[in-house]
Amino acid sequence: MNASTFWFLAVGGTAALTHMSVFAVAQRYLWPEVANALGFCVAFFVSFAGHRLLSFKDAGTTVGTSFKRFVITALAGFASNEVMFVLLLRGLGMPPLLALFAALVFAAGQTFMLSRFWAFRR
Repeated sequence: MNASTFWFLAVGGTAALTHMSVFAVAQRYLWPEVANALGFCVAFFVSFAGHRLLSFKDAGTTVGTSFKRFVITALAGFASNEVMFVLLLRGLGMPPLLALFAALVFAAGQTFMLSRFWAFRR
């Protein structure tokens, strides 16, 4: 495993834990789909900072360009996350935290590819 992959997994794991923690608190007060969006919003900043500083520190783009591209990358990941989350939660009746975990794993591969080859292009 190279350093970029290690840091991507470490940062992604930290962002996922942030997302799930915010979700776990927020779902008591909000619909699960809205709590998922709130978790995404908080975790976005953890993810961007970690990926820019650690996973893709040798990025060939400016911080501004990377940020704009990462917003698109993250929103695409969130869209697939939310679709999967709703299917698992509402369609299959999975418990909310388990549905969120599975949806986060599902979206991680897409986010890595877009981050590696576009948002933080080397």
